[in-house]
Amino acid sequence: MPKKNDAPASFETALTELEQIVNRLESGTLPLEDALNEFERGVQLARLGQTKLQQAEQRVQILLADNEDAPLTPFTPDAE
Repeated sequence: MPKKNDAPASFETALTELEQIVNRLESGTLPLEDALNEFERGVQLARLGQTKLQQAEQRVQILLADNEDAPLTPFTPDAE
């Protein structure tokens, strides 16, 4: 399991880790402090996933732009 502050390599990895956290939290067996730490990590992963989805959406919008005469510019994500 990666360290708590390590960013996952991909959206899919973040989603898998988030699903595991949800399962552990839903089990109801974690002590309060562990549950809070898991919840904090889950929030971080959810935000990371949202950012990655927004970046992908931006790329798709650029690719599907109607203006064929628009100059092409390389995509540079803000958070990487």
